[in-house]
Amino acid sequence: MNIELESMAIEMPRVAGHPNREPFRGVLTLVDAASDKPPAGARGHRVLLTHTAAEAGLPSLLGMGLDYAPSLDRHDARRKVGVITRAEIVGRNLELGGYLFAKDFPEIVREIGKSGSGLRALAASGEKLGMSYEIADARVADVRSQVWTLTHVTFTGAAILRRNKAAYRDTWIELSKSS
Repeated sequence: MNIELESMAIEMPRVAGHPNREPFRGVLTLVDAASDKPPAGARGHRVLLTHTAAEAGLPSLLGMGLDYAPSLDRHDARRKVGVITRAEIVGRNLELGGYLFAKDFPEIVREIGKSGSGLRALAASGEKLGMSYEIADARVADVRSQVWTLTHVTFTGAAILRRNKAAYRDTWIELSKSS
């Protein structure tokens, strides 16, 4: 079995006990796999993010915001609750790490913390939490295709939401020891 890894990160200075930095990690999306359902903005088409496009887009993820809507059912790009400091492709997973603004948004830290420490643990509500990417400047190989193949993207952020609302069901997010 071959495991492929491409990685990028922003080095954040360590500040012991910082009240507004709660580390998180998770899977944002799958590469070279069609989405389970159409994401917003894809005009009803499922999408496939190519490995090449994801790899080229990794630098655009660093420093971008992580957002959420209190209902956890959509994106809210104006409600930034964290920052992405690490992005890497591990196999078919585009993994993220970073920090949630714990002092500013304790409710999202509590909600993610309810999910437990397992990769796919259940939230207290019985629903799993996942993530979804936000992009601009996307290029589609053939807009007439049933599944749009994304050959270029610029990541503009990511969102936390219930996995059943995400285009990819195999995404997840959890609190971590370090990011």
